[in-house]
Amino acid sequence: LLGLLCFLQLFDAINCLAKENARLLVLGRKHMLTNSSNWKKEIMKEMQSKADFFFAENISEDDPFLLYATLRSGKHCRFVSRDFLRDHKACLSDSVTRHLFRKWQRGHQIAFFPAAAGRSINFLPALHYDCVVQTTGDTWHIPYKDVFEEKYSYQIPRKWLCIHQK
Repeated sequence: LLGLLCFLQLFDAINCLAKENARLLVLGRKHMLTNSSNWKKEIMKEMQSKADFFFAENISEDDPFLLYATLRSGKHCRFVSRDFLRDHKACLSDSVTRHLFRKWQRGHQIAFFPAAAGRSINFLPALHYDCVVQTTGDTWHIPYKDVFEEKYSYQIPRKWLCIHQK
């Protein structure tokens, strides 16, 4: 699933993901259908040949559609969005539910970032493991980051320290 991205990023994301034979659903707003400097009708038609689209009203909130479509599509469904879904986490009633939502988000949200050159886009896939200290007997695996940087809730450390007790 693709959340609302800017036009060129959306075009690049669809082309990139379509090469992987992924089934794509793009959630957008109806203003995307009007030919303008931001939304070219011929390029929209090309994107619609590679992905299914759902257009919500221009004033609607698209996050509930994104969350529902992702959940309804099954446990293997992933979504791409620049939104960190902070408002949705803040509405959850308790810390356990917020923790479960963050865990689900980390396992389903694919991060994207522009490549260094050109209009290409790169994806950082969702991971299939939980980013918590893990232990098996006398061995511990600890997630860590070697440089400090602000991170968002769906971004997790990708380096692990392995400690083995002798």
